[in-house]
Amino acid sequence: MINELKPNGYIVVGTNALGLHYGGAARQAYMNFGALIGQSRGCIGGQSYGIVTLDADMQKVSIEAIKKQRRELEIIARSNPDKIFYLTPIGTGIAGFTFDEIEPLFEKLPENIIKVNWKV
Repeated sequence: MINELKPNGYIVVGTNALGLHYGGAARQAYMNFGALIGQSRGCIGGQSYGIVTLDADMQKVSIEAIKKQRRELEIIARSNPDKIFYLTPIGTGIAGFTFDEIEPLFEKLPENIIKVNWKV
């Protein structure tokens, strides 16, 4: 778990399309890092960044939808080299994706996107 972030740090979490941050790393983002209820994608408040892994009906989004959001995160990270994005293993908790489904989507990341709590 990430307990503290420097001012230029952001926790990257899996979210649902409604922006209800009630579990997993999204809850931590809400409780500790300023994620706002109702905001689900991109900068979702404070030092939090969301990638939607569950739709409004709480069903898994497609892998393609996650790939698109991964590309958006990469663009933001490359455009903001002074910021550090701490990427949690999005979608592998409540959303129910397997690590093997998610991990290949997040290979070859910019240096300022750091994986945390990913199995080695």
